[in-house]
Amino acid sequence: MDRLTMVDEIFLRRHHGYGMPIVMQGLWRTVETVDAGVLQSVHEALSRGALGRRVVRPRVPGARPRWEASTETHPLRYDTDPVDDVVAWADAQTDVDVDPEYGPAWALSAAPTPDGGTVISLICSHVVADARGLVSAVDVALTGKPPAPAPLRTSDAADAARTVGTVLIRGVTASLGLVFSAARRRELREFRDANPKPQPEQTHIATGTATAILDVDAAAWDAAAQAGGGTANGLFLALVTAIADAAGVPMPLHISVPVDTRDSDTVDNAMVITEVVTTPEDSLADIRQLSRAAFDRPPMGAPSGFPEETAQILPDRIANHLTSGAGERDALCSNIGRLPDALASLGPYRTTGVATRAVHPGLTVDRAAATTTRLSGYLCSYDDTYTLSLVGVDPEYFGDGAGLRDNAVTQLGKWGLSAQSW
Repeated sequence: MDRLTMVDEIFLRRHHGYGMPIVMQGLWRTVETVDAGVLQSVHEALSRGALGRRVVRPRVPGARPRWEASTETHPLRYDTDPVDDVVAWADAQTDVDVDPEYGPAWALSAAPTPDGGTVISLICSHVVADARGLVSAVDVALTGKPPAPAPLRTSDAADAARTVGTVLIRGVTASLGLVFSAARRRELREFRDANPKPQPEQTHIATGTATAILDVDAAAWDAAAQAGGGTANGLFLALVTAIADAAGVPMPLHISVPVDTRDSDTVDNAMVITEVVTTPEDSLADIRQLSRAAFDRPPMGAPSGFPEETAQILPDRIANHLTSGAGERDALCSNIGRLPDALASLGPYRTTGVATRAVHPGLTVDRAAATTTRLSGYLCSYDDTYTLSLVGVDPEYFGDGAGLRDNAVTQLGKWGLSAQSW
């Protein structure tokens, strides 16, 4: 489809200051110094791929914004001075303006490390791709696979007619259901109670960014999860809960869990959000049951019958009011899963580490963002390693990266797991 979805538009509004800005980032480490020519070839391949697009506003009222191919790129940036703190360097790369409307929407950069290796960063606007989408774009660029065919182009007039028609017909049907169906009214009450609007004191917490990236042996992680009667993902949720609890975040912890809904290797924001509520006392078996129950419930979003396109035909300010805090809870746990084998090397250079995460450029204690999320965790697996990326955005609990890292190492140790910090 060449039109933005409601999720795309939520991220687009965040880009324009409605809520917390979000940029996706993939990171690679190699044991050798990567030749600039190899990185330039990756840059050129990415420019021909699915990240090369931008948002175009419609000319017809009621039509949704559409995607248009874009060849505009930020030039490859390859620093010459070795970086001692890889995580701090990675954080700094997100200050590049990746603009989903006026472009470019992505950027590639690299720097040498003192041990003779290289660290590489790829960032993109969350409007353009989610985590799996970013990984898919890199997989295509590294393997030489042909990019996905361009979506069928639709006219603004046709999209406006379809969108407005959907809103009117399904909206009226849903409204009548509320009048004549007690079950529908109960469902709406349950939705309202389960998705309360954040209160002002919650949505304007002082926000900054503390980050940490840690590698953990995959076999040890899986063994710890199995011994506790849980899953690798359940251990992930338990660790984020323990880290938040140790930092003083009030319990129980309400966790947003993205669920991938794609059925092909697209870069689009193909996900829904469910909620899992945990406490430090929950066993891995408990969390397994809680997760199963959460995945069986309808995802967080509009109550059934009401079309999501409703928010897409409204002005940004009103649409933001309707979707403010959508999918946000105390914490976020995004399990990106196993990464493609193509990431094993960049040309002749062997990859020794890969991390994926979402970050929030420009966020400081002087620039508060409307959010209830205090801690985000991202997990991916590559080769024989799980990589855990943590982003704390509430300085009351997560003041700096070193404290967040030490907290995570301590909690991992309680499961008999050791970690190698980036």
